[in-house]
Amino acid sequence: MNKNKPIKNNLVKSNLKWGYIFITPGIIGFLCFSLGPMLYSLYISTMDWNIITPMKFIGLKNYAEAFGDKLTWKSLKVTAYYTVLTVPLVVAVSFLVAMLLNMKVKLISLARTIFYIPSIVPVVASAAIWMYIYNPTYGLLNGILRNTGLPTQNFIYGPNSVIPCLAVMAVWGAGNTVIIYLAGLQGVSPQLYEAAKIDGAKGRQTFRHITIPLMTPIIFYNVVMTTIGCLQTFTQSYIMTDGGPADSSLFFSLLIYRNAFKFGRMGYAAALSWILFVIVGALTLVIFSTSNKWVYYETGGDK
Repeated sequence: MNKNKPIKNNLVKSNLKWGYIFITPGIIGFLCFSLGPMLYSLYISTMDWNIITPMKFIGLKNYAEAFGDKLTWKSLKVTAYYTVLTVPLVVAVSFLVAMLLNMKVKLISLARTIFYIPSIVPVVASAAIWMYIYNPTYGLLNGILRNTGLPTQNFIYGPNSVIPCLAVMAVWGAGNTVIIYLAGLQGVSPQLYEAAKIDGAKGRQTFRHITIPLMTPIIFYNVVMTTIGCLQTFTQSYIMTDGGPADSSLFFSLLIYRNAFKFGRMGYAAALSWILFVIVGALTLVIFSTSNKWVYYETGGDK
């Protein structure tokens, strides 16, 4: 009989006990501040409630009204357009910037800091900066266009240009995505590039057959996170355009906010929130379901 076995079992039990003790605050926080409010919002979504008067159960009427409202479909279209435009831009531009910041040149640390700073600027402050840049009367961009003899633009005040302008703003603030890419690039073994160089591979070939495959897990992560972030966009539209002009920047999250806090329709807003939750979850599952076709994992092959 192994005399050390009881001691080992006691040690395992002690570690488990302390493990449960340490994760208990996190579990309580999740139940109280995440899962609890989510379930309560699901309950509210079946009610007619304006906060002041008592709740009145109406079943699925809020959902039926949401799907029958033209404004709901308009906001979904705006959000989808912004997501389709912004995600490829952020993912591609951030990757190219990370490639440049991965070069071993002088003052590279300063360059990395400069590119990262916009991501830590509060969204409200960023919105104020870009409102000045995009202002059609005295804005920076139109000032440059006037001085070069080019026609001025309405930017965020034009129904056709507001979403592309907000997409450019999103690329400007994608410092976190750049840093994640940079960490992934620095994790690629230099020996792979040396072996490829010995075999006669050129820069384009090593980029295609070494860098891209090994970076696909990072690309996959950034695609998922950027997509979720775009679907939940709110602050930029709320501060800069208030959904205008002509609801051309009315994101779905802004529609939820309006119904909840401007019109006092908490039940309807909760129903809209759950519609957004289902859309985000479904789209995330779709992205995950396609990952086995293009994401390469260095250990264990494709998953």
